[in-house]
Amino acid sequence: MITAGTPKSRRDFLVLSTAAVGALVLGPQQGWTAESKVDDLIKQLVGDRKMSEGRISLDLPSSAENGMVVPLNFDVESPMTADDYVSSVHFYAEGNPNPLVADYKFTPLSPKAAAQIRIRLAKTQNVVAVAVMSNGEVFTSKKEVKVTIGGCGG
Repeated sequence: MITAGTPKSRRDFLVLSTAAVGALVLGPQQGWTAESKVDDLIKQLVGDRKMSEGRISLDLPSSAENGMVVPLNFDVESPMTADDYVSSVHFYAEGNPNPLVADYKFTPLSPKAAAQIRIRLAKTQNVVAVAVMSNGEVFTSKKEVKVTIGGCGG
């Protein structure tokens, strides 16, 4: 065991070196699980409800020169009446350290379910949108954005 103030032996050095190499080798594999982290967050949101493609128009650039300010415009097709409206829209970035990018809540009084924002993307990745309707239906859309300069700390 290594404690502060004691000289480190060659054995301690080898143990620490092995641990450091292991962290470097295993650390990047966490990136492989980023998509599953987004899937888990979406599952928490919608449970076992079936998700359908459509209704969500995502306007994102295919290529972003700067990941710090990526424009995201969206519009969800809905009559926005008391019986049929978009209750919420959620955005996830599969490659960000914190994949939840934004949440929007709407009411039947909202004229439409749309907004324009700027998001940060750490690297080239998919941005996933999930719209939850007042009747329980769930719609999704996904688009890849290639980032040439990192935005979230990289």
